[in-house]
Amino acid sequence: MTGKKPFARTPLVSGATPLEPLERLSAHLGLDLSIKRDDLAGPSIGGNKSRQLEYYLGAAQAARADTILITGAVQSNFVRIAASAAASLGMRTVVQLEDRVPGMGEAYRRSGNVLLSRLLGAEIVTYPEGEDEAGADAALRERAEGLRRQGRRPYIIPLAAGNPPLGALGYIRAAREILAQGGGFDHVIVGSGSGLTHAGLLAGLKAAGSGARVTGTCVRRPVAEQGPRMETVLVALAELTEDARAVAPADIHLWDGALAPGYGRLGEPALAAMRLMAEHQGILLDPVYTAKAFAAIPALLGSGEIEKGSRVLFLHTGGLAGLFAYGEALGAAFGSADS
Repeated sequence: MTGKKPFARTPLVSGATPLEPLERLSAHLGLDLSIKRDDLAGPSIGGNKSRQLEYYLGAAQAARADTILITGAVQSNFVRIAASAAASLGMRTVVQLEDRVPGMGEAYRRSGNVLLSRLLGAEIVTYPEGEDEAGADAALRERAEGLRRQGRRPYIIPLAAGNPPLGALGYIRAAREILAQGGGFDHVIVGSGSGLTHAGLLAGLKAAGSGARVTGTCVRRPVAEQGPRMETVLVALAELTEDARAVAPADIHLWDGALAPGYGRLGEPALAAMRLMAEHQGILLDPVYTAKAFAAIPALLGSGEIEKGSRVLFLHTGGLAGLFAYGEALGAAFGSADS
């Protein structure tokens, strides 16, 4: 990776994650389809955020921090992996949870990633707004000041797009890993939320000369909002590394056909994608990111944007702990035990 300076990195992912052919789905869809198993990356069930956290925790350790502060949705995989990784390094974690998904029951607020974060010893606080990233970052800065007055050394992992996107560096590395495992894909499909995984993967592939079309499936915002966010992230990433300078605005491809009815809520395309992957390959997708991301493949195949016979890579970013928080919705969709 080229850049203006070396970046501290704390290894959390032990070796390359598997890149596997999806033979039954390939035959079903008429594609040469593979999956990158980043659901197996890193600690505590794993997930793509492990690669991002290698750089945030590297910076935290370089600053001799003893406490990590991070914001996420109630069922955030990011905060769960942060709590796990920080515990392994002897750090404490303050998790600030935003209420982004209306109308959810008690299980959503207590099980899944919330339960695991508590088990990992995280201090959990709440922030009342789900769409106020700057406000959430400000609340963490205020909490960090309080910790400094107590003699602690806090490090904030920021939420808003205007901050240096250190986490995207993890997916520039992942792009090199994918190419070393075979590469040569026509299309790469990935969830696009904060934009860091999407931006890093796109920058890494472009910088390495890959011609793959990287499509980000919108999981939090529609294309009209996610596009400008991606441009902002990529401009900031180019300040960190020359690899991102190979990306032009025309390289940003987004699809939001599975976003409805909104972040963290399940619509028919996502449910169909979960069923398709589970029944054909025995691989589980999560309701928030990967089900909506995978839904892009049959949809884009149907529209002709992905041609029959194309080599397609799906990035599985994890999130499976969140399945247990969606029992009611999934039971209604797939049939409960007493049906």
